[in-house]
Amino acid sequence: MSDQLNVLFIGDIVADPGLSIVQTFLPSLIKKHSADFVIINGENSHEGMGINEDIVKQLYRLGAHVITGGNHSFAKWKIYQYMRNDKNLLRPMNYPSGAHGYGYGVYEVPGKKLKIGVVNMQGRTFMQPIDDPFRTADWVIDRIKEETDLIFVDFHAEATAEKQAFGWYLDGRVSVVAGTHTHTPTNDARILPQGTGYITDVGMTGAFNSVIGMDRDTSIKRFILQTPHKYSSATGDNRICGVLTKINVSNGKCSYIEPVIYPEFKTSNE
Repeated sequence: MSDQLNVLFIGDIVADPGLSIVQTFLPSLIKKHSADFVIINGENSHEGMGINEDIVKQLYRLGAHVITGGNHSFAKWKIYQYMRNDKNLLRPMNYPSGAHGYGYGVYEVPGKKLKIGVVNMQGRTFMQPIDDPFRTADWVIDRIKEETDLIFVDFHAEATAEKQAFGWYLDGRVSVVAGTHTHTPTNDARILPQGTGYITDVGMTGAFNSVIGMDRDTSIKRFILQTPHKYSSATGDNRICGVLTKINVSNGKCSYIEPVIYPEFKTSNE
């Protein structure tokens, strides 16, 4: 058995463009990076807000083992009953008690005698005033560590300061903290001093001919006119954004973290 577990995490899938590029390229990315375990944030996969059962099953067929969410996990009410029964479909754990679905799980890694814990958590700064993600993390980490030291956290939050504080708070206690929600990849993937892999935001998977996945003209009007305009998902310049991490199976520390962006962004006209 290898002493490293390769975990591939794909950032927020946005609407049909995100689903389309995942359908086309995810299997080859899994093969290229020898991914042992695949996590996908799918909270915006249905029409740019929410998720449905068909999409969940489609992502499983493409290679996802766990699907995480965020503040739009509950946007489509038809998913509620399904969320009660699928423990591999997560929503932020720190929603109040009684919310549909699961906030974390401990999963068998296919083909290996290993387990990995996956936690979905949501920030509160500039977002809904839900339960404290820091104290909630204390509670869930203690329970997961009864089964495994390999722990991957999707922290769905708006403020970079809150994300960084959360990463430092969990340094040495979890394997990876990967930020989602802002849809813009950050250039700060690194391993913190106590061995936790960290990135503020992995970015989105969808159309980058857009404003965070939404139609550009509509988004611009909202900012200029300060009046409501119905969002619609954009098309064009589709990309996958994610992160590849390698976890030492003997101690749960992250040994490698690298952003995965395909196709890469063009930075020169030369």
